[in-house]
Amino acid sequence: MKVYFASDFHLGAPSHASSLEREKKVVQWLDEIKSDATEIFLIGDIFDFWFEYKSVVPRGYVRLLGKLAEITDAGIPITLFTGNHDMWMFDYLREELNVTIERNHIYKEFNGKTFFIGHGDGIGPGDHGYKFIKAVFSNPFCQWLFARLHPNLAFAIAKFCSNQSRAVVEDLEFKGEDKEFQIIFAKEKLIKEKIDYFIFGHRHIPNDIMIGDKSRYINTGDWIVNNTYAVFDGSDVLLKKFKS
Repeated sequence: MKVYFASDFHLGAPSHASSLEREKKVVQWLDEIKSDATEIFLIGDIFDFWFEYKSVVPRGYVRLLGKLAEITDAGIPITLFTGNHDMWMFDYLREELNVTIERNHIYKEFNGKTFFIGHGDGIGPGDHGYKFIKAVFSNPFCQWLFARLHPNLAFAIAKFCSNQSRAVVEDLEFKGEDKEFQIIFAKEKLIKEKIDYFIFGHRHIPNDIMIGDKSRYINTGDWIVNNTYAVFDGSDVLLKKFKS
């Protein structure tokens, strides 16, 4: 058994050339793990921006999309989580690639181990400004209004906002266990539930931290800087770095 987790590819940013190089690296990683993967979880911000009109989707990413289709066609399930940059996924990827789309955190059990998996945005205390913005972006009426814009204008606005969001460099520094919202959330959840592994993305900081006596918080990092991912081998979760 090998279950893989990765997040925050941010394909499309900051330029076409750098995104294409990153996409080829991700595809190479997927090509390597498909030989022993029993399941793959891509836990958010796979794209730096994504929005689906009824008959229009963002151009590009054909290498990644083709590889995901190849893997699911081979019978390996892929679960794709929406992140704060690509929450506007609807049915295109599900229908074309046969992937499972998840919008919220989920529980999974592998080999007797309990996993709590999700992108990790908007959880824990504080960050009320972002939580408000996420509620607006998740609102079906707001999505309908945005879809009334011409794609050229809509995508330009969205990409500008994505760049601004990613530019908050100081937020990419580890603040300590007592200040990291994801870790605070995980510790509070452990008071009522037994969870062996919390698997999150979003923070772009690869981390493997013991919380409680037997639980671990694991952040898969990103592929803009770190090229990191996590893998459960049937007995333990390992945080690894991909080298092409």
